[in-house]
Amino acid sequence: MRFLTLRGAFGCRVLAVALGLAAGLTTLSPLARPAVAADGLQQVTDFGSNPGNLGMYVYAPADLPANAPLVVAMHGCTQSASDYHTHSGWQKFADAWGFAVVYPQTGPANNSMSCFNWFDPAEDTRGRGEAASVVQMVDRAAARYGSDRHRVFVTGLSAGGGMTADLLAAYPDVFAGGAVASGLPAQCATSLAAASGCQYSDQRLTPKQWGDKVRGSYPGYTGPWPRVAIWQGTADGTVAPVNGTELRDQWTDVWGVGQTASGTRSLPGGTIESTYDDPAGRPAVALFSVSGMGHGLAVSPGSGADSCGSTGTYYLDRVCSSYYTGKFWGLDASPGDGEGTLPAPSGLTVTGTTGTSAGLSWTAVSGAASYAVYRDGGKVGSPTGTSFTDTGLSAGTAYRYTVAAIAPSGAEGTRSGAVTATTTGAAPRCYTASNYHQVAAGRAHQSGGYTYANGSNQNMGLYNVAVTHTLKETSPGYFVLADGGC
Repeated sequence: MRFLTLRGAFGCRVLAVALGLAAGLTTLSPLARPAVAADGLQQVTDFGSNPGNLGMYVYAPADLPANAPLVVAMHGCTQSASDYHTHSGWQKFADAWGFAVVYPQTGPANNSMSCFNWFDPAEDTRGRGEAASVVQMVDRAAARYGSDRHRVFVTGLSAGGGMTADLLAAYPDVFAGGAVASGLPAQCATSLAAASGCQYSDQRLTPKQWGDKVRGSYPGYTGPWPRVAIWQGTADGTVAPVNGTELRDQWTDVWGVGQTASGTRSLPGGTIESTYDDPAGRPAVALFSVSGMGHGLAVSPGSGADSCGSTGTYYLDRVCSSYYTGKFWGLDASPGDGEGTLPAPSGLTVTGTTGTSAGLSWTAVSGAASYAVYRDGGKVGSPTGTSFTDTGLSAGTAYRYTVAAIAPSGAEGTRSGAVTATTTGAAPRCYTASNYHQVAAGRAHQSGGYTYANGSNQNMGLYNVAVTHTLKETSPGYFVLADGGC
């Protein structure tokens, strides 16, 4: 996908055949049950005035209960609702966790490359164009399925990711959370002329300036802000990796939590998750940086619980982003989870640390069958007793822990207050500089006009002074990309 001079901000570099809508989809009539495609996708036409001229497609598991969550999933350029449904993995988790998925679809009538117009104020602002059409789809689906309006989420890839950020900014009263995959910050561009600069260049705005773009999208709003997950490949040549950092800056500023990560953890596919917690210790923003990944949506075909999707053009075999996004939003939990009958454990204490481990203890909760231990928002243990030792940690690093009691039914109670454990030893050192200066300092090398990190040999992009990255020295002379935080 590349920038286009025609109306549209993402095109396709290698896709030779446009992706068509799967055959067999029929229109949903309020008077008759619709025909359903082999993959269960249904087209809906009666969802409102549709000022953005979009198509609406829905997937809902059989016997979906009332008050289930609702997810909106937006495709990238040259793609379609059916294509995104087939490859993204959302169907698997809709079936497993119980929620409906709405797939908006744009087309050549709106944009020559079937991109969502994330850079056009007539299409991406509150009450206008494509953004208004998406919210009409939410209203229609929520009415049809009895969805929980407090658990409506939106995600998108590339241009769909850019529109996702704009929707989160314009409609924080509609969406409880979002996930931007290889996309752009909210309101990064407000014209076609400015769009390519957002794709390829650091906009050099402060976190407050980024946050102001969100606050200005719905002036006077005083309610809760959406929780935002950000997925970015470090080798993305279509949407520069700096966009992930800018999205982090934007939404952490909106939340008022600062840009220093509350914690990090390693995930499959060379992915580093950095979380930024709200004052209650719950992640408000998460940045998933996928080492060496180009432009696309991270999927991980397979049968495992954390596997999903299928590979294809701009669907890259790395890690199941839909799984980790769904867990970040809490889709794997019932509405009452975290607010259950069991109280939060008291007396959570750090009993000791080494360079690679941290010990914890807490007071028993009456009626608990076991406990869930969370490190930086991610579950790391399920002990039956009131102590736990977390291993495999990095030296000289601070980690935040919370604990919740688990009832015999499996229902999770309220999480405890957080404690911080800092492992012994020296923390890894990080260096932020242009690729030219990283090479000059001996942390990277160049070959064929490209820059590679010493040790890991991760591709850092062109060898020049315009491209900037953060490198972390995990052991003497061994450097890895750490744009998501040290």
